[in-house]
Amino acid sequence: MTRLTTRDLPLDAARRLPRAALSFWRRSLRTRVVTAIVVLSALVVGSVGWMVTRQIADGLVSSRVDGSLAEARTETAIVRERLGPAGSNDFDPETQLRLLVETLVARGDAKGFEVVVQGPVGDGASPSGVRTTPQVDAASVPASLRRAVEDGEKGLAWTYTRIRYAGGGPAAQPGVAVGSTVVLPADGGSYALYYLFPMGEEQQTLALLRQVLLVAGLVLLLLIAGVALLVTRQVITPVRLARRVAERIASGRLEERMQVSGEDDIARLATSFNQMAEALQSQIRKLVELSRVQRTFVSDVSHELRTPLTTVRMAGDVLHDARDGFDPVAARAAELLQAELDRFENLLADLLEISRFDAGAAVLDLEDANLGDVARRVVAATAPMAAARGVPVRVLDDGVFMAESDVRRVERIVRNLVTNAIDHADPTGVTVRLASDEETTALTVRDHGVGLQPGQSGMVFNRFWRADPARARTTGGTGLGLAIALEDARLHGGWLQAWGTPGGGAQFRLTLPRRADEPVTHSPLPLVPEDLRIVPRRAPETVPAPPGSRA
Repeated sequence: MTRLTTRDLPLDAARRLPRAALSFWRRSLRTRVVTAIVVLSALVVGSVGWMVTRQIADGLVSSRVDGSLAEARTETAIVRERLGPAGSNDFDPETQLRLLVETLVARGDAKGFEVVVQGPVGDGASPSGVRTTPQVDAASVPASLRRAVEDGEKGLAWTYTRIRYAGGGPAAQPGVAVGSTVVLPADGGSYALYYLFPMGEEQQTLALLRQVLLVAGLVLLLLIAGVALLVTRQVITPVRLARRVAERIASGRLEERMQVSGEDDIARLATSFNQMAEALQSQIRKLVELSRVQRTFVSDVSHELRTPLTTVRMAGDVLHDARDGFDPVAARAAELLQAELDRFENLLADLLEISRFDAGAAVLDLEDANLGDVARRVVAATAPMAAARGVPVRVLDDGVFMAESDVRRVERIVRNLVTNAIDHADPTGVTVRLASDEETTALTVRDHGVGLQPGQSGMVFNRFWRADPARARTTGGTGLGLAIALEDARLHGGWLQAWGTPGGGAQFRLTLPRRADEPVTHSPLPLVPEDLRIVPRRAPETVPAPPGSRA
């Protein structure tokens, strides 16, 4: 057995956590419903928020671009008007350029834009330098805009840019760059004017909008989750109550009922549930009483018949012993009487055993037993019957196959399986196999006879059931052997299962725990025979394993 150390505990807990979470997810309808509502709501809110943000951002940017173009157009017109021929000869080019830049910078400070002046530009011109608003980096003007302006395009050219500042100025921010050209009268050169309009306010507005939408979306999702919890609670709580009441009824507390309040659909469901419970309780009580009467009747009749049967047996033994002095007809009658008395005694013994199972009075006398010895002992005891039928019986596995069990009951199970197989087998014979592992020990009995029709694998264990009612009884069976075998297997906490297919024979599998207090979850032998080579005319029929098992 593996022993966990202190260091292994966190790892073991981490491994169990996903399984526990998955189990909780599967079991909690409320969690799945609320999660689905919240996820879908989050998708809707996120999509709407993204669309609103996108529309507002497009509107702000478009408005800022239009305003920037209008402002640049106005400023360029004012500059051209001031540089007209009336005042063009009063200053030298350098002074005229300095006054131009100072005027634009002053107007930019007042109206919130930056200025970059470069020139002269154009074919054959030699640039004399770049002048900008203090701390503005001339590289803020994109190269594409420079080329468009310097190539002499008419009107205004614009593009988006990122305004950078030098010398410890403000942080870079997005903006709109607009370019145009003016002619300086003093030297007749063309100079490029670039207006840089910051979009910091628009950026702050969008950030604030995103924050507001995020907070509003989270609050809305919390409200939706709360509403979903409230609604699901109103719907699921009555369902949970119905489940608990149903579990109590299933455990035998037939008087349990649901509380009915109101007149809505849930109340009508509770009323219908209670009516169904009343009907079930009435029917169960009738069935329990009928079953009790039947068990009492069977038990009483079985006990009462033993006394007259003993007397009849004594008389039959006398007649059977003296049959040699009778005429042939009387002698044959004495033999038939003896055979029928044997069958009658077997039937009474089986009825008494069934009565003990029904009354819960059957107990186990446990000891460690080797199922291999039990199987060989049963095969030896049934050898005369097998020889009379011409059916060989073989035990294929040698070894020790231990199980803590009641040897008498296990031997009865194996004897019932072997005699049943002999009664149905063909000359191919009957094979008995055994196997065991650390938890279970199994035994299979395989025959190659007529097999079982679909649906009969679960019926073979019914009391007094026979696959072919018209079939001649060659082994004197009572029809209770497999039913008693199944009860014996269940008493041990084990399995007794059947497989069969028409024309392919049948196989019965007994699986017992190695220790009587351990549950059986699997079997070391397959239920479907490994030697099956023919293709059956219909799908093989098997008995499903109990819940929670690995067949």
